[in-house]
Amino acid sequence: MSSLAADHKAEEVVAAGAKAKVLQPVWVRIMHWINAVAMIMMIMSGWQIYNAYPIFSFTFPSAITLGGWLGGALLWHFAAMWLLMVNGLLYIIVGLLTGRFRKKMLPISPVGLLTDTKDALTGKLSHEDLSKYNNVQKLLYLGVILAGIVVVLSGLSIWKPVQLSWLTNIFGGFNTARVWHFGAMAAIVGFLVIHVVLAVLVPKSLRAMILGR
Repeated sequence: MSSLAADHKAEEVVAAGAKAKVLQPVWVRIMHWINAVAMIMMIMSGWQIYNAYPIFSFTFPSAITLGGWLGGALLWHFAAMWLLMVNGLLYIIVGLLTGRFRKKMLPISPVGLLTDTKDALTGKLSHEDLSKYNNVQKLLYLGVILAGIVVVLSGLSIWKPVQLSWLTNIFGGFNTARVWHFGAMAAIVGFLVIHVVLAVLVPKSLRAMILGR
């Protein structure tokens, strides 16, 4: 009996440890949600700005835009821009200093990426251990960080094409910079769609980003 009781106690300790395991630190959760809000504000206001001077032969429905008109959209866009820039920069700095990026997002194996992509498309990709990212997740997270950098830099080159003419020239001029900006925005929107779908399919990942455990 004592042996059974000891085994049961050990199982409870292991279960409690697993339950108490912190998957997402406080700083990650706070910055994650701030980035999410800032991105959504920038995307919706950006669509309103785009509608005032379209690049392509389509516009976005007013129901999914923010600002009401060009001037209002610009105010929302700039407010969200500073929030995203400051919070995003802090996120990158803290992620590098704590080693989180290295531990979570590296390395990415070409073979592992092909295998994980195949498993994801066939519904066989495991989500049991949320503390470890698979190769597809690593690539997506690194990709959205890169897209975020491009969207900020191209946005600055559009905002200040004279003062930052060197940056505008890097993107190939004002009109080409707008295309870069649109493309980076589209990549971020694509990431958000995949991110939300996965959160719905794996609800414990959303719970971890809210509660940390």
